Amino acid sequence: MKNICYLFIPLVIAVLLSACSSVPHSGKEIVPFSYTDQNGQPFGTDELTGKVWIADFVFTKCKTVCPPMTLEMADLQKKFEDEGVQVEFVSFTVDPTIDSPDVLKEYIHQFTDDEKNWHILTGYTQEEIEAFARDQFQTIVQKPSSSNQVIHGTNFYLIDQQGSIVNEYNYVDASYVKEMTKDIKKIQR
Repeated sequence: MKNICYLFIPLVIAVLLSACSSVPHSGKEIVPFSYTDQNGQPFGTDELTGKVWIADFVFTKCKTVCPPMTLEMADLQKKFEDEGVQVEFVSFTVDPTIDSPDVLKEYIHQFTDDEKNWHILTGYTQEEIEAFARDQFQTIVQKPSSSNQVIHGTNFYLIDQQGSIVNEYNYVDASYVKEMTKDIKKIQR
């Protein structure tokens, strides 16, 4: 019995240590997409292949969570640039009938002057973005007919170089930036 314990304990410790060092990974690969960015240019998975990216869902007429979310994305963009961390930022509008490329261009400039690695996307129908958010990110997007506000998830999503979701983060959680930074460094090794 003692010999089994001597073999079993190191095995348990090895499993626990390997679990602690791995990046959470949903394994959910994002299906190929190509939409239109704030510059009226096509942008999608072809341009993101081989790159780490962070995604979120926002809209320009949002009266609640979108401005602080977008400000947080701008802060992440600046932080990662200052640290030399290569990351792309992709925001999907959840109100594509209102959010044309020109509207999105004006919106992004309220938060940053640096668009080189940040694309806010439109160019799909309301039904398409609702299905895309649900099927690819397991998050809700719903535009009630009785309101000009869109119900949507507020997490940030980290996607790896192969287009798979690594993790999602609640942007109001004080520790999310540290956790995201650690995850990015692990997948960029």
